[in-house]
Amino acid sequence: MRRGHSSGNYRNPCLTMHQPWASLLVYGIKRIEGRTWAAPIRGRLWVHAASKVPDEATIKAMEDFYREIYAVDGITDLKFPEHYPVSRLLGCVEVVGCVRREELACWEMVPEGVRLEAQTDLCWLCEQPQKLLIPFEMRGYQGVYNLEKKIYEAAIRGLTPVEGPLPVKFLLPNPQDPFSLKPGSISANVPETRTSELERSSSLTAAIAGARAAATQFSKKVQDFETTPQTNTAQSVRRLPLKSESFEEDTTPSANLSETSNKGALTSNNKEKISPIKYEGITSPSQPSSGGLRPHPGAPSKIFAAAVRALKPS
Repeated sequence: MRRGHSSGNYRNPCLTMHQPWASLLVYGIKRIEGRTWAAPIRGRLWVHAASKVPDEATIKAMEDFYREIYAVDGITDLKFPEHYPVSRLLGCVEVVGCVRREELACWEMVPEGVRLEAQTDLCWLCEQPQKLLIPFEMRGYQGVYNLEKKIYEAAIRGLTPVEGPLPVKFLLPNPQDPFSLKPGSISANVPETRTSELERSSSLTAAIAGARAAATQFSKKVQDFETTPQTNTAQSVRRLPLKSESFEEDTTPSANLSETSNKGALTSNNKEKISPIKYEGITSPSQPSSGGLRPHPGAPSKIFAAAVRALKPS
């Protein structure tokens, strides 16, 4: 990897995102991944598309947004992906830093179109997109997780570089420290309103509003939560809040909850069984595998006990 390496327990970190945001990132059109939480890694981040099929209105809104912000920098011949596949591992990007929205909005060393992508609290800075020649079918998980070894070994051989319409380099404040480009590292003396005060066309304003509306349809349905780190399995490494596209806003108060307390909150809120939990096309087990049998929360304990006693080894 060009800058540093993944930190903590992340070996081959991957992020599941909704379409069309996932493909736009892998194709180098999207350079900023907007989140409400700071990037936990530096280096290669694999990008997986969730199973929700994007509707035409959402695709149009996001393509219009990128047409307009690239036009600000004189790029008018954008070529968008022909397809937006779902439930697929698409490729990867290099996460080189993470800054606050107001920092990116006034960072004069990057193109103005990149600054216009600053629409969320925190902005992950992405470079060097690569796509898979043949996207792999796989399921996704919440937050940042590790790819299974066999998937990683196959995917790493199928990557091809992508030349985005306007590649950008985000300079590290300290080239010796891959984590130096972090929130607060860029002087943000220029008021946040500076970008909004720039002369904008009505089409650009409408495109920004449309992109925000497209992303909001997901952010209202996804709850933020962080679970206790676990390191025994590739799919139970620290779960971070799932945010599947840019322009999202927090919908729940911030809190550090354990895996158990989060399950309890979900059960009381939804008033329904919680196995499995689905997050906008992403299905994950709600209970850790224990190797034993557990009754459904609503099953009478006597019936369950009788059923267990009646089981015979196969």
